[in-house]
Amino acid sequence: MLIDTHAHLDYPDYERDLPQVIERALSAGVTRILTIGTNLQSCHRAIELARAYPQVVFPVIGIHPHHADEWDGSTEKTLRQIIESHPVAAIGETGLDYHRLPSQKISDPSAAHDTDQAYKQRQQDVFRAQLELAVAYGLNVVVHQRDAWEDTLRILHPYTGRLRGVFHCFGGTLEQAMDLLRLGHIVSFTGIVTFKNAQQVQNTAAQVPLDSFMVETDCPYLAPTPFRGKRCEPAHTRVIAETVAMLRSVSLQSIAEQTTATAEKFFRLG
Repeated sequence: MLIDTHAHLDYPDYERDLPQVIERALSAGVTRILTIGTNLQSCHRAIELARAYPQVVFPVIGIHPHHADEWDGSTEKTLRQIIESHPVAAIGETGLDYHRLPSQKISDPSAAHDTDQAYKQRQQDVFRAQLELAVAYGLNVVVHQRDAWEDTLRILHPYTGRLRGVFHCFGGTLEQAMDLLRLGHIVSFTGIVTFKNAQQVQNTAAQVPLDSFMVETDCPYLAPTPFRGKRCEPAHTRVIAETVAMLRSVSLQSIAEQTTATAEKFFRLG
């Protein structure tokens, strides 16, 4: 029994065959799927999917940093209404993403700097607002972090002991993972762990404590080997878990049992 802790079932990639996608997941032993909101429309759709597939699909709602500019005075109110209308498993995905900054399109250095700072500040404000929302409802958070490690930890630090985060699609070093664990957070591995050139994340997956990580697909992205280049789907969680088991020289059953227990505790799925 496995849990795909990060999927995007609301994406158009699954419009035509979602029932078959769900069935393939169940046949592969992936019995529960967390579908993750990225903007308000996505969050509403996550609730719809949870209602359509009870006991299989569970919603996580939040505003992705790529959609931070969509946050306005009514966004938090809407998220609260969603939470109060249907149980949600966590807030997210939220966080910071500095990978593509506006300065890449601006030739004036001074203007570029100011634009980048405003862009980062907006993401940080929206991230903090969602952390406050998570605390208010006693929920944990699904964290997206890309090229913003120090700012992400700085913003999370005051919430230590008040909530926990899972750093999804974790690709960092073992030392970074251990830093997160000391703050009470956990990590999650995707199909990247199956890639030949992914020695860093493979080393991390092989050595972090067994109860400190989960597995996910981030589908429709990051299909694991041997499905690279194709649409990823929740059934591929099994391939990811098999690879982690191989890296750790343990059985698939051991990985399935422990990651399931970790996910049940983190997302309060009991």
